[in-house]
Amino acid sequence: MNSTQAITETRPTFTKVRITSIDFLRGTIMIIMALDHVRDYLFFGSFYFDPTDLTKTSGVLFFTRWITHFCAPIFLLLAGTSAYLIGQKKTKAELSAFLIKRGLWLILLEMIVTNFGWNFNITFPMFFFITIWALGLGMIILAGLIHLPKRVILVLSLVVIFGHNLLDNIHFPPNTLAEFGWSLFHEQQFFMWHHEMLLVGYPIVPLFAVMSLGYCLGELYASGYDAEKRKKLLITLGGAALILFIILRWINVYGDPIKWSAQKDGFFTFLSFLNVTKYPFSLLYVLLTIGSALLFLGLTERLQNGVVKVVSVYGRVPMFYYLIHIYIIHLIALIASAMTPGQNWHIWLLKQPVWFTTDLKGYGFSLPVSYLVWVAIVVGLYPLCKRYDRYKQGNKDKWWLSYL
Repeated sequence: MNSTQAITETRPTFTKVRITSIDFLRGTIMIIMALDHVRDYLFFGSFYFDPTDLTKTSGVLFFTRWITHFCAPIFLLLAGTSAYLIGQKKTKAELSAFLIKRGLWLILLEMIVTNFGWNFNITFPMFFFITIWALGLGMIILAGLIHLPKRVILVLSLVVIFGHNLLDNIHFPPNTLAEFGWSLFHEQQFFMWHHEMLLVGYPIVPLFAVMSLGYCLGELYASGYDAEKRKKLLITLGGAALILFIILRWINVYGDPIKWSAQKDGFFTFLSFLNVTKYPFSLLYVLLTIGSALLFLGLTERLQNGVVKVVSVYGRVPMFYYLIHIYIIHLIALIASAMTPGQNWHIWLLKQPVWFTTDLKGYGFSLPVSYLVWVAIVVGLYPLCKRYDRYKQGNKDKWWLSYL
């Protein structure tokens, strides 16, 4: 047997078929995600208080922010699932190389393209280690994990997700190299380095474990896996995760650094119950969001209608949509500021995060107007996303398209 034959025999045969429920879920979270960014840049209240601050928020504003909490963990989960499916037509070595290259590319994309989109400042006074950074580093870590047995990957993922909140009370001296390293690992922090501000928004623990959990989930979508069995298993696992969330949250002992508490009335007490920690993902946050994702996948397993077709378009081109929507939202904010009496559009060449920019007080739209702008952006991007999707489907031989 020569080397060519050996490679051929170790590479799995796989015919790629788009899985509608995955595209539908990914498209749904991409649409919801834009709402959070519109709120950040256009809603006047964004420059006064945190929408999850129960002493200042309203129910509508709280849920406007809270619903977008589902986006990042589900995006990471599905990235892991996609990696597994890509691996069905590659050897482990080929998949590792692909994940490392794509991960490095995404980190570079985060530091340059997305950072400029958030800030519109060519001097780069800030660097955000957020969604795309976490996705890229998660892929690099997954490139090594895939060589372990799948059961080991699953156990490791669950141990990290369930156990990482034991690290919540570990801290280091402020604005030190040790604290920066720890924040990359497990604690959200701001840093000043020379004249630049660094924001570590998404520490890698437990994010990489959510992605590797998604990789394990991919086995349910392997060619030949019984669809009805998959549907029942997804619903069972999703329901179990949500029940466990309710139990652990009610006990109020472990799983989230912020405990729920009685508020001014029953409704706000309910909001406190739901108000779990996103940075970094707490155990309860993961149970709530990933449990809901598994239920969604199970319940939409065979769903086929016009809404699914439209929303799935966004899910097939998530990076394209993500990059464009950031620039559009920031550009709208700049134009709106230029048209607002007493405001200066130069403020939007940001030197600090938008939520720290006190000069923006007096600028912004009401929440209903912000919702209308969000809908307009999502609808307006649909033709571009559909056209790019068609281009990708018609040019699968172009290797660079797999990196976007």
